[in-house]
Amino acid sequence: MRFTKMHGAGNDFVVLDLRDGRPAPTPTECARLAHRHFGVGCDQILTIESPRSTGAVASYRIWNADGSPSGQCGNGARCIAAWLVRDGSAPAQGRFSIESPAGLHPVRHDGDGGFVIDMGRPRFAPTEVPLAGVADEHDEYTRVLDGETLRFGAVSMGNPHAVIEVTDANGADLARLGPLLQGDALFPQSCNVGVAQWLAPDRIRLRVYERGVGETLACGSGACAAVAVLVRRGRVDADREIAVELPGGTLTVCRDTRADTLFMGGPAAFVFDGTTRFQE
Repeated sequence: MRFTKMHGAGNDFVVLDLRDGRPAPTPTECARLAHRHFGVGCDQILTIESPRSTGAVASYRIWNADGSPSGQCGNGARCIAAWLVRDGSAPAQGRFSIESPAGLHPVRHDGDGGFVIDMGRPRFAPTEVPLAGVADEHDEYTRVLDGETLRFGAVSMGNPHAVIEVTDANGADLARLGPLLQGDALFPQSCNVGVAQWLAPDRIRLRVYERGVGETLACGSGACAAVAVLVRRGRVDADREIAVELPGGTLTVCRDTRADTLFMGGPAAFVFDGTTRFQE
């Protein structure tokens, strides 16, 4: 099977074209493909498939490095857009739409070789995140885990996110905090855990520990989740473009106040093309 290795701000992917009807890789195959020593190596596998809805040029699914499925991936969406443009399936100019497991996403070129993706509306209702055993929506939730009191916002951007505001994102012990919250019963589908540091009304610093992967160099849906939580708290300006500094690069997030949707922009890079054979 042919594949393309891509990345968006260091968040890397193996892209497979399944529009000929071949089946998606099994969880075992995904894990082997994603392995950085015995496979191609990536954070997620993206499978391009025929469109499910009218108006989309293609649909795609997301598989984490451990083989588990994901509902959304913002950096992956930009890479899918770039792949489809290179393939000729999407226009090199103008707008088009792609479809993730979370829904339809309009796409536009950003003028710098990257793409801006409509990531949809942040969903804070406990049933939509989802959160277990929580009836009322709160801006901040508190859990005592491993003897530590953690305070965080919770939001879905197509997949669940917990956002912890910290004074120093680089110094936060994300390798410990991530698994703590991901394994908590509050999150029945686990979650992506972000540590967000406020820098200015239009700039934050962020690191994300993704479910099924671990810490990644960038997380597009995590950037949107962090902005959504900090907008609610009045920490960042909802009417401005917010720069989100991640270890692998900077993404931009802006809000359409009329529709209450978030748009996320950034680079999409091709690394190499190759061929692989799946072996169970």
